[in-house]
Amino acid sequence: MPKENIKKNKLLKLSLSLLVFFLGCASLTSQDQKIADEMQELLKFNILDVWYPASIDTVNGGFLSDFSFDWKPAGPQNKMLVTQTRHVWTTSEMTMFLHEDKYRKIAEHGFQFLKDKMRDETYGGFYMLRNSKGEPTQRPSDDLKTAYSNAFAIYSLSTYYEMSSDTSALNLARKTFLWLDKHSHDPEFKGYFDLLTREGIWLYRQPSDMENGFVARCKWKDQNSSIHLLEALTQLYKVWPDRLVRERLFEMLGLIRDTITTEKGYLTLFLQRDWTPVSFRDSSDAVRKANANYDHVSFGHDVETAYLMLEASHALGPQHDVKTLTVAKRMVDHALANGWDKEHGGFYEAGYYYAGCDSISIIDKTKTWWVQAEGLNALLLMAKLFPDETKYYEAFRKQWEYIKKYLIDHEHGGWYHDGLDESPGAKHAAKASVWKINYHNSRTLMNCIKMLRSEHDLARKNDI
Repeated sequence: MPKENIKKNKLLKLSLSLLVFFLGCASLTSQDQKIADEMQELLKFNILDVWYPASIDTVNGGFLSDFSFDWKPAGPQNKMLVTQTRHVWTTSEMTMFLHEDKYRKIAEHGFQFLKDKMRDETYGGFYMLRNSKGEPTQRPSDDLKTAYSNAFAIYSLSTYYEMSSDTSALNLARKTFLWLDKHSHDPEFKGYFDLLTREGIWLYRQPSDMENGFVARCKWKDQNSSIHLLEALTQLYKVWPDRLVRERLFEMLGLIRDTITTEKGYLTLFLQRDWTPVSFRDSSDAVRKANANYDHVSFGHDVETAYLMLEASHALGPQHDVKTLTVAKRMVDHALANGWDKEHGGFYEAGYYYAGCDSISIIDKTKTWWVQAEGLNALLLMAKLFPDETKYYEAFRKQWEYIKKYLIDHEHGGWYHDGLDESPGAKHAAKASVWKINYHNSRTLMNCIKMLRSEHDLARKNDI
């Protein structure tokens, strides 16, 4: 064949390849835009308009905590730090994302309650729980403080400052970080203890006559407080690039990625002070079941942590952090391969690697709302970072359809606590409690909308 014809054939093949590529991109872009528009509508009308102003406590300040399945106030309405701070975070973020001033006013309302009622003016830090009026409860244990909840105080205060430029919020975030670092940080083995007395003393050091499980937790470190400390430090460093904050951010990223995360790609839930894993794998069946809360594979935390690690790595940049990206991908891959319902979609609550067995067993098929939200976010992030691996985008689309069908309440608004396919009774369960608010699903929908519209920095591989 003449060289000219060979050249023409190569050009023709290249042109056809480029045409197919661009057509595919156009199709994907159109589909992405459609999903993004759908998500934004559901974010506004199914989440934000349902929660606000209904949850705003105009009498006692802060936010109401307890609502029935049809959004009637029902329950004690205690004010837990995690609940109150997450509302401040959500409304601060939505002010910046939607550019609507009404969320700014709601965030300011929540910020005032944190300052006036939840902060301990005597010893520093924030209380874990107050009653509906923001006053001490009758239980002495409610004066305890946790690194987990104080991390959310730092997280929300830093975000509120980013939104409002109110320096009093930044100062309070800084004070809370320094208080937590002084009292909760382990100078010998690094990381943080979660449980503290009101004065800020590790419960690890205190004798206790409380139930055995609580005593054990006093002596352990855990993944959950660790990953949310990472989240808080990432946001604090964004608005206050302090040397010690950066040092602790590096420390927590390294501990979570290299120590708490296993080689298979899942998190160890609890660890001794020196980071030795707490495991009941070789115990009797009765002991293992009794301690199941402390030792299992939590697919939701795994996919959430993949995102939080990449977010932290990005904040510490600019650099191409291949190690963090590799581990984050492994975590999502493990959850997708082992904890994902291939037929209906959705991530299961928990799995377990029994002794002598290299394959995992699903021990809890519940599909909790926050796990599905974090799974959606992680799947789309991986799809954007690894576009050649189509499994992520396919799973993302299936997960979104699952959420719309089984989790979103299209009649009363909001999300059910659990997916109705595995938990039909969730249809009439409480829509809100001190542990169930709109932080996970609001963050996920906002992040996904940004990624689908190519507006999220983290979704570009070279920027991690």
